Amino acid sequence: MNTHDPQEPSGGPATGWWTEAVIYQIYPRSFADSDGDGIGDLPGITARLGHLADLGVDAVWLSPFYPSPQADAGYDVADYRDVEPLFGTLADADRLIADAHARGMRVIVDLVPNHTSSAHAWFRAALAAAPGSPERQRYVFRDGLGPDGAQPPNDWQSTFGGPAWTRVDDGQWYLHLFDTAQPDLNWDNPEVRAEFLDVLRFWLDRGVDGFRVDVAHGLVKQADLANWQEPQEILSSGQEVDKPRPPMWDQEGVHDIYRDWRRLLDGYDGERILVAEAWVEPAERLARYVRPDEMHQAFNFEYLLAAWTAPAQYAVITRSLEATDAVGAPTTWVLSNHDVVRHASRLGLPVGTPRPNGIGVDDPQPDAALGLRRARAATLLMLALPGSAYLYQGEELGLPEHTSLPDEVRQDPTWERSGHTERGRDGCRVPIPWEADAPSYGFGPTDASWLPQPPLWAEYALDRQRDVPGSTYELYRTALRLRREHGLGRGTLRWLASGDEVLHFGNGPLGVLTNFGTASVPLPDGVEPLHASGPLDGGLVPTDVTVWYRA
Repeated sequence: MNTHDPQEPSGGPATGWWTEAVIYQIYPRSFADSDGDGIGDLPGITARLGHLADLGVDAVWLSPFYPSPQADAGYDVADYRDVEPLFGTLADADRLIADAHARGMRVIVDLVPNHTSSAHAWFRAALAAAPGSPERQRYVFRDGLGPDGAQPPNDWQSTFGGPAWTRVDDGQWYLHLFDTAQPDLNWDNPEVRAEFLDVLRFWLDRGVDGFRVDVAHGLVKQADLANWQEPQEILSSGQEVDKPRPPMWDQEGVHDIYRDWRRLLDGYDGERILVAEAWVEPAERLARYVRPDEMHQAFNFEYLLAAWTAPAQYAVITRSLEATDAVGAPTTWVLSNHDVVRHASRLGLPVGTPRPNGIGVDDPQPDAALGLRRARAATLLMLALPGSAYLYQGEELGLPEHTSLPDEVRQDPTWERSGHTERGRDGCRVPIPWEADAPSYGFGPTDASWLPQPPLWAEYALDRQRDVPGSTYELYRTALRLRREHGLGRGTLRWLASGDEVLHFGNGPLGVLTNFGTASVPLPDGVEPLHASGPLDGGLVPTDVTVWYRA
């Protein structure tokens, strides 16, 4: 058990498989469908694990597969100890874990502790009970304001749009920082804390290797539930270290919860890990989540959101490494996930474009060729950095955002709750293509697909890219092999040059150069190119290309 003072930095860097792992995110409903109902499932994932072993990843992270009404694609959990029938059974989960382990891959599952589904037995009991009852104390219920209590308890807004409070029949209000179907739990209640320790044990005993913790910065709210006049962005603050934190995000009490969880995980063998989805800035504050007795990793969203310029990339990489080095933790790197526009499209927008929340057919469209070119360069840059890297399913195929989804098929609650002003996240969640000429592009045995796949999916299918020199799939597969062979994940970054147009660093025996400028630049004299995100022009590196070379 780690007894290190959580306020002090570690005496040395952390060690373990997770410090240099490449972890692949699977969005279960969109990965592989085994039964033809148009929704991916656990048996489908198990059948495709060979692809991930061939790709060379170290672990998989599964987005939620628990029983759920699917109001928010499974992030509204009705039962934390079972599997949603759409996705399979507990036996299917056990087989998936065992098969992944047999192939040398670890399994991380999603945990959603900020809120439950409104269909959860606890919330149903809370609605049936009286104000002030033990059942209601599991959630955040409050009386309303005004003489008849008809006004919400405060002015908080839902991250998905609209008020963060809903009134129930007896006049009280409950808090939901996301959808109305996702009531927030009361983490000041010891019963809630005990329940989630037991949930952790349930899945640890079944062999999972860790937990990605959803909204890890949101569990504890400021005690007085004070009004918040500033925009309620899920990212808790800007670069200003002294900027006030919103009362619903990044409160000090979350750290005590994660110390309890870490003690539990440390009692299991096999180096089980906790990964924070904590939308927290600046980097120094995010690093507090990965102190030696708390989480093992935290997603680096500042890196994901950084502009595609050499100065912006240099600044975020430097700041990230310094912050995590101070607490002895590894830095994580990520470019895409199930909540953001895929980076093959995001990077095809003009530099400086605000991060879009989904792209529709009538929105400004990304430059597809430019986006893929930059995405390949960004990926090769990311995979050369020391630390752990996360990949999102389909990015190894170069998949773009589906920007022509008909609005009537959108399922993300953001679309409705924002009054149809935010497109939402459906465009990055479309089922992925495996076989160009198969029904649903090989996603399942029929043409069924819970979100429509665009016709251009055929050109991105795995069977069109496997063993094809220069394909995005082969770019990834070669990069992961070289990353492992040269120990880049456990290496140390050495800046060789940085400026307005070029990012140039060393890691282990390799040099890495990315050209952000408008003209080709030369490689250092006498070096041997080892891997590149695009064709080289003799000894020159063209615009938006990353090269690995032997130093």
